[in-house]
Amino acid sequence: MITREIIRYSAHKMPKRFSPVRICALGLAIVSIASFSAIAQTDAPTQEKSVPIFKDGQAQPVPGFSKPSEWIRHDLFVETEFDSDGDGKLDRVHVYVVRPKQTDSEGLKLPAIYVTSPYFSGVGSTRSEYFWNPQHELGETPPERGEMPAIPHSKARPGLNDSHTDQWLPRGYILVYSASPGTGLSQGCPTCGGDNEALAPKAVVDWLNGRARGYTEADGGELVEATWCTGKVGMTGTSYNGTLPIAAATTGVEGLEAIIPIAPNTSYYHYYRSHGLIRHPGGYMGEDIDVLYDFINSGDPDKRAYCNEEIRTKEMQGNFDRITGDYNEFWAGRDYLNKLADYRTPTLMAHAFNDWNVMPEHSVRIYQALKEKGVPSQIFFHQGGHGGPPPFDMMNRWFTRYLHGVENGVEEDPKSWIVRESDRQDQPTAYPDYPHPDASLVSLYLGKGGNESGTLHLTSQPDQGQEKLIDDVNQSGAALATASESANRLLYVTPGLTGDLHLSGTAQLTIRLASDKPAANLSVWLVSLPYTRSRRITDNIITRGWADPQNHKSLTESEPLVPGQFYEFSFDLQPDDQVIPAGQRIGLMIFSSDRDFTLWPAPGTELTLDLDATRIDLPIVGGRAAFEKATK
Repeated sequence: MITREIIRYSAHKMPKRFSPVRICALGLAIVSIASFSAIAQTDAPTQEKSVPIFKDGQAQPVPGFSKPSEWIRHDLFVETEFDSDGDGKLDRVHVYVVRPKQTDSEGLKLPAIYVTSPYFSGVGSTRSEYFWNPQHELGETPPERGEMPAIPHSKARPGLNDSHTDQWLPRGYILVYSASPGTGLSQGCPTCGGDNEALAPKAVVDWLNGRARGYTEADGGELVEATWCTGKVGMTGTSYNGTLPIAAATTGVEGLEAIIPIAPNTSYYHYYRSHGLIRHPGGYMGEDIDVLYDFINSGDPDKRAYCNEEIRTKEMQGNFDRITGDYNEFWAGRDYLNKLADYRTPTLMAHAFNDWNVMPEHSVRIYQALKEKGVPSQIFFHQGGHGGPPPFDMMNRWFTRYLHGVENGVEEDPKSWIVRESDRQDQPTAYPDYPHPDASLVSLYLGKGGNESGTLHLTSQPDQGQEKLIDDVNQSGAALATASESANRLLYVTPGLTGDLHLSGTAQLTIRLASDKPAANLSVWLVSLPYTRSRRITDNIITRGWADPQNHKSLTESEPLVPGQFYEFSFDLQPDDQVIPAGQRIGLMIFSSDRDFTLWPAPGTELTLDLDATRIDLPIVGGRAAFEKATK
């Protein structure tokens, strides 16, 4: 039995009727004839051509591709199908190509790995005066933010980026990079999720397949053709750069064969809002979509006035609604979950469960939808923060299968890979799927005493009554979680765990509360107690969630709260997969303003919680029986 094999790949496609054995025999015959002819004529040995090599289902470094000094580098401008800067001409995007010399000297055709970004040509300031000031009452018109200084315009050619070149080019790929519309030398306007951000990479994939035109210059210039590409394209990237492969895939463009989005933002509403609440991404207090626009607006200075007026002022600031936080048509148009009808690209997603910038729901919601559509999909999770790719072998198998066409069995691999709490990031544990198939929601009910430490039980305890908390944005979440007693939060905890408890999936809170004001923030943390000063990211916060009680009926329509009136509603916390070790307790902490994420109203808003109508549903592997066993 052959357990390991090396396949040398021909640039020319073989008919499907040829089996690997026949192809091998044919190849040997051709090589033998060619070698005999060469020896007969010159008595000199032939030099073997450099072609991709595969071993154990993965592309291997090829010596002939591995000398950067021999790589061919050039740039061009690909014509798109849109005019987003209003000049009456189709926008062109700046594209940079790096490829092995053999794509010229030997006519070798290779697949492409493509990375597109709004960040390649410089970014704006992150100083707080250019962000929205969160310190104001809920429902009020926020104070104006400062004008971010203009990003210097770079005209550098040909290079845009080389972040993935060393890793992939020696393994038989062409690397392609492009600047997003309205950034660097790419024409158009930045839109942060607008249609042109999907159509721009589509145009590049079309160009790599001979369906779109490329030129040597942004205006005019000579035609450039991608004769060295097989037409098979893969995309990858992290954060915004991971969002754009998903955007491209929503177009259904032919030739986009596989993508690996890492920590992608799949909905700008979910990035800047949470269940109707204005919520900022972790680490970027006061950021909103118009701030992001300014942060990437590095394009042609002569077009910026038009783009600023049409995109930032009219479209974004005119529709993003920093007062109610409702989901509307503007946000729906920047939610890729609404655009999956033509999506067919095999997708390997990656995300961190403790990413409080682009939160894990972004990948989970798309992964679940792709599974339902039957699109080949896998997902990799780790326990760290923002970013972090899958292990290289996993990515290599993915691209080898779909770009080079090597039948390596990746379709039969486990669907979910999760790095356990104490493991290295390149050593994930395989699971049949995410959430874990054996997980089910288990309802835990509240017992009074939350200003100190109430209880969480499997059975509802009657007549627990009502408990109150007073909002104070000056109190950090960590301070509230470690306080033995606090009027500013309510805390309910399980018995101590006598065995490990595995959570996998999305927890949901059903709550009944009243406010003494027409609007209030609502923040929820699920914590592992005792809460310590540990630097391990998994030791304290299990997951979090935020919601606007004004949206108790609908995400698209809020209504002011009647002071003193109770409202009941449910909302999801962020997805998670975590093993809570024996000796810990799980705590549900409910408070109002979260200093690191929400607006900062003046302290004093009073929230009253109806304990008898409030519960937390936890996704527990093994269900109720597992919880009972772990809390004996």
